[in-house]
Amino acid sequence: MNFNFGEVLTRAWQIVWKYKVLWVFGILASCGQGGGNFNMNSSGGGGNGNGVGQPPNLPPQMMRWLQSIEQNLTTILIVLVALICVIGIVALLLSAIGKIGLIRGAAQADGGAEALVFGELFSGSTPYLWRMVGLSLIVAIPALIVVLGIFVVLIGGLLVGSNKESMALVFVGIFPIVMGAACLMVPINFVLGMIFRQAENAVVLEDLPLLPGIVRGWEIFKGNLGPIILMAIILGVIGFALGIVIAIPFFILIFPAVMGVMLSGGQSLTPLYLMGICFCLLIPIAWLLQGIITSYTESAWTLTYLRLTQKKDDAPVLTEANA
Repeated sequence: MNFNFGEVLTRAWQIVWKYKVLWVFGILASCGQGGGNFNMNSSGGGGNGNGVGQPPNLPPQMMRWLQSIEQNLTTILIVLVALICVIGIVALLLSAIGKIGLIRGAAQADGGAEALVFGELFSGSTPYLWRMVGLSLIVAIPALIVVLGIFVVLIGGLLVGSNKESMALVFVGIFPIVMGAACLMVPINFVLGMIFRQAENAVVLEDLPLLPGIVRGWEIFKGNLGPIILMAIILGVIGFALGIVIAIPFFILIFPAVMGVMLSGGQSLTPLYLMGICFCLLIPIAWLLQGIITSYTESAWTLTYLRLTQKKDDAPVLTEANA
């Protein structure tokens, strides 16, 4: 099939730039993505000079925080789990509304709409909400099964192990399983992502029920493997590159803060406080940029769907009037 990638990518950017209300839906849609999270985890290695098993030399204030956390650990864990569940549900709903709004908005814009109204796009998205949520949950099932399987094996091994040597063998044995499952999930998620991209558009643009939408997505994917795979690669590379650009300021802030704490011997947390303030100032900007990227990606997928499902003679021609 003669698919014009340049026309789709260019037209998607024209739509996103002209109809900036789509940025809001892009921010909502990105709530369900992990690309906007910057995890900076570090682990201690016992090289603090206090001997193996000895606590590090921490400022008194931090020691009091750690003691307070230890004393209320159960309550904190329960609250955190409940909070994570609530945030996850809210993020899932907002992401679904954002995706639906972007699909409808991009289709209307490509059809020649003079303006897009936030209220109309939002209210018009609600009839598709639970179908979109269902698609999001179904596509997550394979990863959930793998995670639960690893968790069950790990817990079972720990219960069987009666000493440190047995526990070490359990972890050594589970590592290849985890790596193998992770490697297996990469191509599975890639293929499922492309299929469900088409299913999301089918549910919204053709008003299909959940299961017929998935079947429709599979049919379009199967019949247009080349264009869909190549579009996924192009958009993936674009999103990855722009994601790195967004993350650079956050990583730049980390090094001065860490160096400041190290130079003070861990007695001053002021560099960390300043880093936190800068993070709070940068996060809204990162959300906005991520929203624009998501708007562009979703718009490109919607245009791809439209180009693949409509007759070739009906394909729009990129002209100055469309800009």
